[in-house]
Amino acid sequence: MKYNFKRDLIWLILRPWILFPRFIQIVGAISLLLARLIFQGSSNNDKTQKNLAKFLLKTLIGLGPCFIKVGQALSTRPDLIRKDWLEELTNLQDNLPAFSNEKALEIIKSELGRPATELFQVFPSAPIASASLGQVYKARLTETYWVAVKVQRPNLIFNIRRDIVIIKILGVLSAPILPLNLGFGLGEIIDEFGRSLFEEIDYKKEASNAEKFSKLFHENNSITIPKVEKHLSSLKVLTTSWIEGTKLKDRDELINNNLNPSKIIRTGVISGIQQLLEFGYFHADPHPGNMFALSGHTGDLGNIAYVDFGMMDSISEEDRLTLTGAIVHLINNDFSEVAKDFQKLGFLSKEQDLDPLIPVLKEVLGSAIGKDVASFNFKEITNKFSELMFDYPFRVPARFALIIRAVVSQEGLALRLDPDFKIIDLAYPYVAKRILKSDTSEMLNILLDVIFDQNGKIRVERIENLFEVLVQDSTTPAKELIPVAGAGIKLLTSSRGSLVRKNLLMSIIKDEKLDTRDMKKLIKLVRKTFNPFKMVSGKIKQKNTQVA
Repeated sequence: MKYNFKRDLIWLILRPWILFPRFIQIVGAISLLLARLIFQGSSNNDKTQKNLAKFLLKTLIGLGPCFIKVGQALSTRPDLIRKDWLEELTNLQDNLPAFSNEKALEIIKSELGRPATELFQVFPSAPIASASLGQVYKARLTETYWVAVKVQRPNLIFNIRRDIVIIKILGVLSAPILPLNLGFGLGEIIDEFGRSLFEEIDYKKEASNAEKFSKLFHENNSITIPKVEKHLSSLKVLTTSWIEGTKLKDRDELINNNLNPSKIIRTGVISGIQQLLEFGYFHADPHPGNMFALSGHTGDLGNIAYVDFGMMDSISEEDRLTLTGAIVHLINNDFSEVAKDFQKLGFLSKEQDLDPLIPVLKEVLGSAIGKDVASFNFKEITNKFSELMFDYPFRVPARFALIIRAVVSQEGLALRLDPDFKIIDLAYPYVAKRILKSDTSEMLNILLDVIFDQNGKIRVERIENLFEVLVQDSTTPAKELIPVAGAGIKLLTSSRGSLVRKNLLMSIIKDEKLDTRDMKKLIKLVRKTFNPFKMVSGKIKQKNTQVA
């Protein structure tokens, strides 16, 4: 079954004995929660805050799967949620009350045609984890092969159909009175949330998602995806290989298991950036319960495993290109282009006059970036945008709801492990590397935009910016620069590089005269950056580091 609001609205209206009691229950629970948050949220009493956190947890669990999902998103944000609240909310990830084992066994038999005792050598009497939509058992398939068996909660489709309709009704009714521009497109955002939930409860779809995700990372030894056992999977039962790892909940726990938090963070963030900007297909629910740290590492990358592929989404090639370009424009402090990027992405209407917004973006984003990209963080930007939304028409397009959720969850997860983490600090070098390699036509177009201005003049300072970003904070610059140098030579000598060669040639012809000053500056920069001695010494240092 797929999400269809009109269908489910009619279905629920025709069942007022279901609609009205549940509507009153949700409104009552939310009202009581808001009242306690208003009157007790600012209290400095530890006991009061602990009780409030427990009440928040109890309320979300009591309201069911849709609301638990919201709580899971909040549980990844240590920068937004009090520490004592955070500790309680982490229980929403995989420590929820389980449904009966007897019911789980009935579902397995109904879905797979045989009882669990016949399908598995060993099947436990209790689940090892219980989440919002199902619970997981650790079963043994053969003597040496253990599997994770996820069984869907009973009556889940009914509960989600009912609650999504009520949530959208409440969202649409409250949208006009919400502060800032938070009510803009709220109905569409809830629709997106509903669609993702309906896909998440289709375990056949999740199995397909896992296999697709696995193919994207099949050459990446730092990323592990569990194998789907199709013959033991159905609409409500999903069986995959068992992942033995450490949950990304606590920095000390990682250290105690001889795992490097910095390397784990780097792997998780870079893989997240890859999903959004390179693959166009991403895990939309990267909370600590869905990611595990594994032993071993490759250079400055650790090993992680993704699980639970119910909430996945795609991003269009056009949006990926615009997002990548936006990051480049940020690097170069080109806020007029950033404003255009916001417009292309739908955060600003096409009719919006951008001229008054350029100084605003410069103030918000420029001050957030500061003197180096490491000072950039989403929380600061969010706070500043919140202040400006009274006067300027920024909004969140529905198609970006899951993208924002994924980025925010990823950043929040990293902040749990490293309070000083800055996601852009990793995003910038990754994007710079991709642009400089120009391995696709879209990246080539962005590279041309970086190298040449509208008049065909070489932008030496911008190229220097990219080089600096590429090797910033790197102990082994050669590791970053050698692939770029090789890709650059390959591009310039290939047919794809004809436009680059043409533009370089035209850049030295000005007013029908030769002017090689910019070209000389560029050559000097390339020689300085790709100094053979520096590259060789860096390569030796890199090998010594790997050996150590």
